Amino acid sequence: MSARYFGAAVQRLEDPRLLAGNGRYVDDIALPGMLHAAFHRAQVAHGRIRDLDAADARTMPGVAAVYVMADFAAIAEGPMPPMAPHPLLKTPLTYHPLAVEEVHHVGEAIAMVLADTRQQAEDAANAIQVDIEDLPAVAHATAALADGAPHVHSGRDSNLVGTLRGGFGDAGAVFAKADHALSETFAIHRGGCHSMECRGVIAAPDPLAEELTVYTSSQSPYMVRRHLAQYLKRDESSLRVIAPDVGGGFGPKANVYPEEFAVALAAMMIGRPVKWIEDRSEHFVATTQQRDQLWTLDVAFTGHGRMLAVRGRCIHDNGAYAPYGLILPATALASFPGPYALEALDIAIDVVLTNLVPTTPVRGAARPCTAFVLERLADAIARHLDLPREEVRRRSFITADQMPYTTGMKARDGSPISYDSGDYTKALDLALAKIDAAGFAQRKAQAAARGKLLGFGIASCVEDTGLAPFEGATVRVTPAGKVVISTGAASQGQGHRTMLAQIAADALGVDIGNISVEAADTGKFPLGISTVGSRIAVTAGSSVELAAQQVRKKALEAASFMLEAAESDLEIERGVVRVVGVPGMQVSLGDIARALSGSAGLLLPGHLEPDLAATAYFESNALTFAYGSNACEVEIDPATGDARVSRYVVAHDCGCLINPLVVDGQILGGVVHGIGNALYERMVYDEAGQPLSTNYGEYLLPLAPEMPDIEMHHLETPSPRNPIGVKGAGEGGTIPAAACVISAIQDALGPGAPFIAEHPVSPERITQWLDAIS
Repeated sequence: MSARYFGAAVQRLEDPRLLAGNGRYVDDIALPGMLHAAFHRAQVAHGRIRDLDAADARTMPGVAAVYVMADFAAIAEGPMPPMAPHPLLKTPLTYHPLAVEEVHHVGEAIAMVLADTRQQAEDAANAIQVDIEDLPAVAHATAALADGAPHVHSGRDSNLVGTLRGGFGDAGAVFAKADHALSETFAIHRGGCHSMECRGVIAAPDPLAEELTVYTSSQSPYMVRRHLAQYLKRDESSLRVIAPDVGGGFGPKANVYPEEFAVALAAMMIGRPVKWIEDRSEHFVATTQQRDQLWTLDVAFTGHGRMLAVRGRCIHDNGAYAPYGLILPATALASFPGPYALEALDIAIDVVLTNLVPTTPVRGAARPCTAFVLERLADAIARHLDLPREEVRRRSFITADQMPYTTGMKARDGSPISYDSGDYTKALDLALAKIDAAGFAQRKAQAAARGKLLGFGIASCVEDTGLAPFEGATVRVTPAGKVVISTGAASQGQGHRTMLAQIAADALGVDIGNISVEAADTGKFPLGISTVGSRIAVTAGSSVELAAQQVRKKALEAASFMLEAAESDLEIERGVVRVVGVPGMQVSLGDIARALSGSAGLLLPGHLEPDLAATAYFESNALTFAYGSNACEVEIDPATGDARVSRYVVAHDCGCLINPLVVDGQILGGVVHGIGNALYERMVYDEAGQPLSTNYGEYLLPLAPEMPDIEMHHLETPSPRNPIGVKGAGEGGTIPAAACVISAIQDALGPGAPFIAEHPVSPERITQWLDAIS
């Protein structure tokens, strides 16, 4: 029998090329005659453009052109199409490719320069003189809602975009009968993306073919094609968008950005390829960010610690635009009730504009925010009743025998949200056992003897994965016996090639080394959506399985004709179809593919259709739900407030594991992201909307010395909602991590400390709390 790859810890097929420095990222691409772009960006958070003088810039060495939005009028005009329309957005809140009349946050692009080198383009961009009338700015969502607050957009009557509402049951009645109720206010601060590779785009026009090729560091090349074609009023077939190797995405690269449109417009205007690579300073002011939410919540619970109901309000800072619609606050809302079997829920989210960089999903897409408030409420209940924190969870969890469980909330398409499978208590118990919760008291005493405070934290989560509607795949066997998978699913380092090859290898009985994967190129596969929401294993993985099984069936049909044997007597092993028990009676998949390629005057085997290939689109019409529990220990130096995560354990269930190594890598990276959210990452602005965190001395990221060994344990509850039983794993490490770390800090500080309802938590903040209880 051929090796079974599904479920095996196969080394990533991508790594030899990438580790040898042979990756091909946007900045590695050099085209003949290519110009380099740089942008002149707004230096104020809100202002009216009165005049722009680019005369000096145009005469500088190497400069080929300087453009403002009006220069593109012959090609296109107006704001960009909305990427994710929402009923509350009566008029689009999207960028123009270059600002028109008014700028709304520091970093908004006003003009662009094309030059022979990036250095020349930057020098010329700095030489552009822009006369901007300062307008009042608002940098905090709460201030933006106040009476008389400055308007973020002069043409809008209000900074309130709208209010999202969700819930179920009769919250008032449940609170009235509850034994206890608590109220808490939670502040979750703004953070960024900071992938290893910043954004980048190349646009290359072909005037003879009237085609435009765009290379972009994107999670959503098909969305870039769709919206750019719509903006240009061109058929999508005249645009080819390619996402080459991408050095991390984490959500913000799923957006369609004004720079992508501006570079395309500039290339079309000048008739030459144009490249723009975002530098790290631009990343701080031009790539979308996340969070900045203020929650005011009430929780009702029994005297035994069972959580009954949650109600309250969130003020969500959406920044100056809504380039990704209202997906971020909508995801926060849909993530309730988490793993808890609530009787009632009543949540409102006010979506508010400010003169800051827009907020869109960053790893977890507000699911970590909802998990944070729910898990801190669970800890608050335990604190109030003097119960173990794990007992509150066990008494409040949805149970395994309630699956599938309809939560009462609605998905984006309005359908009821229903959890497919899982055992939340089992995951919690596994995490507690693996971290040796029973031995924590001894470790705490040992830390105290060293003059340190040691705290123990836990947090649980549920993650919706496999987001609709589809990703597709074509599986083709070539006459050389190689297997080629083509798909629209873009990778940013997750290991898609390995995962998809494992699925196809099992279905076709071939060696995984004979499989290649073409992805994220609109010229090679017709349709795709986006790599977001932990959806690719479910959607693209299932499509590869369906297509590969169709190819297998066709190969057996053809071989039956060619070998004059019954299909039931055939098997496929190592790329060869053979008659069981008859040595030498065999035909290779390559020979079958060659026969199905056709020859003049000869009939195809078995009158089958040409080509040993099949295309499938798995329609993900119901979400799959991964879940897990985390446990950690945090050691605090009371003299400095320095907090270090010393141990971290993850118990996670993402259904059937295609490749444990890949899943572990996704979860480990997610946990690190979450620890950064809890302890380090803070994007600070002053009252005028000026960013104060503009480099990595001011905006801290977790480094290897701060990270503990992260121990991972898997449960495997197959999902019944797709043919391979999988659930997504891309964000499950991040979602509960901040709540878990803050829970441990709270425990370390002791019962006399104030209740912690914020993150990130700095050493200074910890020393303030310690001083308050000393």
